[in-house]
Amino acid sequence: MKVIDTSTSDPGRYSQSERDWVYNGLDCCVTVEVLEALLPQLDEHTSGTYAFSRSMQGPVLEMGIRGLLVDQQRKEQVIDQYFLLLDRLERNLERIVLEGVGMPSFNWRSYGDLHTLFYDRLQIPVIRHQGRPTVNYTALEKMNNYLIAQPIVAHILAMRDLGKKIGMLRTEIDPDGRMRTSYNIAGTSTGRFSSSINEFGTGTNLQNVEEQLRSIFIADPGMKLGKFDAKSGESYVVGAIEWNLFGDSRYLDDCDSGDVHTAAARICWPDVAWTGDARADKKLAEAPFFRHYDRRFLCKKLGHGSNYGGLAQTLAQQSRLPVEVVQDFQAKYFKAYPSHLRWQHHVEQTLRSKGVLTSLTGRKRTFWGRRTSDDTKREAIAYDPQCSLAEIVDQGMLRVWRSRDALLYMNDHDAVTVQYPAEMEDEIVPKILDQLKVTIQLQHGRELVIPYDAKTGWNRADYSAANPEGLKDYSPGDRRQRPQTVHILDRRVR
Repeated sequence: MKVIDTSTSDPGRYSQSERDWVYNGLDCCVTVEVLEALLPQLDEHTSGTYAFSRSMQGPVLEMGIRGLLVDQQRKEQVIDQYFLLLDRLERNLERIVLEGVGMPSFNWRSYGDLHTLFYDRLQIPVIRHQGRPTVNYTALEKMNNYLIAQPIVAHILAMRDLGKKIGMLRTEIDPDGRMRTSYNIAGTSTGRFSSSINEFGTGTNLQNVEEQLRSIFIADPGMKLGKFDAKSGESYVVGAIEWNLFGDSRYLDDCDSGDVHTAAARICWPDVAWTGDARADKKLAEAPFFRHYDRRFLCKKLGHGSNYGGLAQTLAQQSRLPVEVVQDFQAKYFKAYPSHLRWQHHVEQTLRSKGVLTSLTGRKRTFWGRRTSDDTKREAIAYDPQCSLAEIVDQGMLRVWRSRDALLYMNDHDAVTVQYPAEMEDEIVPKILDQLKVTIQLQHGRELVIPYDAKTGWNRADYSAANPEGLKDYSPGDRRQRPQTVHILDRRVR
């Protein structure tokens, strides 16, 4: 065995291979030292989390290696559409700024021009970030409160959004026509996967791709995609937590009814002529109520935020509703589900006294932030529903991977996408739905089983007249046919 003396101050005396040996040796030694420090900290919760994370390495590695096939022709079509829209918005904005403000030379990408436009010409009160005037996204949203700035802000935000979409579409793909992402099993404090550029410098975060861009990602030839989405998953977990803590089944019962948002609407607005029929009541809940909002939307949007301790003022800003409407909703909502406030108070008390929370699925987290701060409180309240749902979905995904009935395609946080031979759809989809059913034992003999919605198609975007190959609610005997030609890297694969 060759011994390398690393005490010398002249690294040039060693070859590249010898320097690599030293680097790898130190890497192994430090890893062992870290392991020896961590092993005494393992308990029934942390050791379970560690073992489960290790078991996820197989499916994560397989998804990362396989990647997502890209329809090159569709990709270029979408890019062209976005550039046409961007060009039209640019012309509109230039005309507004020239005729309305009198700036003949204006570049919306120039921060200097934006400063001149908003703070000098329009006299908007200066918005600062870290003491300096800014025109960042947050500042533009605040400027949108000024009537004189609204049309300009709307154009700039839309064009910045288009720029991001075009940038995503231009992300480098691999030579085999696939885009790959690198999943990080331990990338978040809630147990959710995160994803990013892959190990070879290509790809991107594929979990947060907007709906409009997903049609470029397609199934392999001869295969079809199935997306399985945990239905109202976080709401189920909130209901399960309240059942365990307080024996209150109201929210969990309404989740089990099949549509918790319509159930909440029935309770919050009892004067509506509800029928008791699920489909009919859903239509009533989706009837116009306030402006273009319906009661079901309010229960979904505002209910979700209220579950996690969202204040009326904050939710009003996010939903662009008058604060009085949100306050009225929360008064009715918390009267219908009083255990929401009891659970939030319980989390705050546990956070203050211990600084550690353990989720429904047994994952323990220490909160290092200031325990009395609003940000830490909101993180703590959201922790268990988000964490438990992520682990439940991942447990189901692990079962699917081990069964080999279908190939894992993507982890979408609260959903799993697979691909399978198209002709075997009616055999495979029911199997996947069954494999995803993870049973969590609750107090007093009750069980939590979160149902899944299933959609099938040949690309990741939802079905529409403009996207007939998209994901459509599954029903046996889908008669749609995939076109015979798929465009991949300017080649035709039949």
